[in-house]
Amino acid sequence: MACDIAGENIDRGGGPFGAVIVRDGKVIATGGNSVTIDNDPTAHAEINAIRRACGLTHNFKLDGCVVYSSCEPCPMCLSALYWAGVSRVYYANTRDDAACIDFDDLFIYQEIAKPNLNRSIPCIHVDVEHSIDHFRKWAEKADKIEY
Repeated sequence: MACDIAGENIDRGGGPFGAVIVRDGKVIATGGNSVTIDNDPTAHAEINAIRRACGLTHNFKLDGCVVYSSCEPCPMCLSALYWAGVSRVYYANTRDDAACIDFDDLFIYQEIAKPNLNRSIPCIHVDVEHSIDHFRKWAEKADKIEY
């Protein structure tokens, strides 16, 4: 199904990626890549499916869900799948297959492994005196919804 979505997605102007989220054998949501359609670099198939599934279930967690993807999730999508709490991910094409059609994430994997200042987009820590106050406020909040 995820691969069928990927193929159909190309026909509607999106990228060649599809994802399906299932819980207890029932499809909760699907998504296709709409990066160029929506002018949104985060609109990958898995992200779009996560957004739909969370919206439909009225929950930011997808515990007990299984994801089927037409391709091995990129670093962003994999991170989102961890944050969503899915149980398992099945994928068809590999990251190497994606690289062969110019969807190569190796650069990002390599960048993440580098020290912050050595990345092509340097990540620079700025010591702001009151910044920790917001974290303390959150830590002390009795009625917070943890995630």
